[in-house]
Amino acid sequence: MSAPKEPASGDALEESLLDLYENAPCGYLSLWPDGTIAKLNSTIARWLGHQQDSMIGTSFTRLLTAGGRIHYETHFAPILHMNGHIDGVTVDLVTADGGRLPVFLTANVKTDDCGEPVLIRITALDARHRRAYERELLEARKRADDSRARVELLAKTLQRSLLPSSLSPPAGMDAQASYHYASTEDVGGDFYDLFPLAADQWGFFLGDVCGKGAGAAAVTSLTRYTLRAAAVYDRDPIAVLHNLDTVLEQEFHATEPQFCTVIFGVLTIVGDGFDVELASGGHPPALLLRADGSASYVETTGGQLVGILPNARFVSTRLSLRPGDTLVLYTDGLTEARVGPGRERYDDTGALLDFARSHSPSTAQAIIDDIRALLDSFGAGLEDDAAVLALGVPAGPDAQLGESIAASAVARSS
Repeated sequence: MSAPKEPASGDALEESLLDLYENAPCGYLSLWPDGTIAKLNSTIARWLGHQQDSMIGTSFTRLLTAGGRIHYETHFAPILHMNGHIDGVTVDLVTADGGRLPVFLTANVKTDDCGEPVLIRITALDARHRRAYERELLEARKRADDSRARVELLAKTLQRSLLPSSLSPPAGMDAQASYHYASTEDVGGDFYDLFPLAADQWGFFLGDVCGKGAGAAAVTSLTRYTLRAAAVYDRDPIAVLHNLDTVLEQEFHATEPQFCTVIFGVLTIVGDGFDVELASGGHPPALLLRADGSASYVETTGGQLVGILPNARFVSTRLSLRPGDTLVLYTDGLTEARVGPGRERYDDTGALLDFARSHSPSTAQAIIDDIRALLDSFGAGLEDDAAVLALGVPAGPDAQLGESIAASAVARSS
C-alpha cells in the first residue's frame, strides 16, 4: 500500500493562489483611488489583447467606450465611493484592436483605518455569450410578436368577414350591435345580422357556434348564409331553424359534429311599430325593455341546440314592439362572465334582468353603450366573446313612423 501524500507546502499553496488569481475565469483589476490601474490579472489582459505590464499605470477609463466613460464618471464612480460597492454593471471594454468586449463589472472599495479609500477592486465577467443569448431572445421575441400580430390581423379580418359591415333596419326602427372580443388571437363563433325580406318584413338573428378558430369560422359562415337563404323561401322562424339544423347535420355528420345556439326572428311593420315572431334553438332568452320602464325575458324555453340532436325541437313566440320599446339579444359570453371573489357567473343570481330593469326604458344605442360598459367592467372575467343586438322603436313625435314606414315600403317595392 502506498504511503499517504503529504499536505501541500506553504510555498505550493501560495503558488496555487497566485495561479488562481492570474488565470481565474474572470478578470481582476485593482485601481488606485484616482482610477489608475495598480494591478490586473492575465485573464483580463488576454481578453483585451494587451500586454499585462503595459496596462499598469494607465487610466481605467481608457478601457471604456465614450459612453462608458460618461457612465463611469457620472454614475459608476460616485455610487461606488458613496456605497463602497456596486454590482452587476454592464459596460463595453475596448480591446487593443478597437473591438468591444461586453462585461459585467462588480466593484468594492478598500479603505484605511480612517475610512479613506486606498484601493478599488473590480471583477469583470465575460458577457459575450450572455449578450448573444439576450440578442437571440430579443430576436425570438420580435419574431413571436410579428407572428402574433399576423395572427391577430388574420383573426380580425376573418371576424369582420363573418359580421355584417352595417345593419339595415327598416324605417322607424333603430338597430345597434356590439361584439366584444375575449381574445385578439382567436376567431369567435358569435354572429348576428339584420336584413330585409320584403317591403314590410325584415329578418334578424343572433347566435353562437360551438368552439373557436378556423373551424368555428367555417360553421359561422355556413350558418349565417343558410339562415338568410332559408328565410327567403320560408319566413316561419321555426322552419328556418329546421332548415339550418338539416344543413349542419348533413355538412358535418361524417366529421366532428358542429352545432350552435340561435334566435331567429321576423319583423313585420304594423302601424306605428312592429310585430315580431321569434324562434329559439337553445339560446338564452331575449330581453324586452318596455316604454313604461318594465323589463322581462321573452319566453322561449324548450328550444334545443341546432345541428346535433335528432329531431331537434324549436319553440317560437310572438310579441309587439311599440314606440319606446327595445328588444335585446345577446350571447352567453355576457351571462357567463366570471365576477366577484368567488368567480361566480354573472347571471347566476339574475343580475342581467336586474341590469335591464335598471336601464329601462332605453334606446338601441343607449342599451348597447350600457352593455359595452358592463362588459368592460368584467375585465379578465370575460372569458368568451359576447355579441349583442338591440332593436328599438323610437318614442315620441320625432320618430315620424307613419311617413317613414310608408316611404320605405314604396322605395323597396319600386
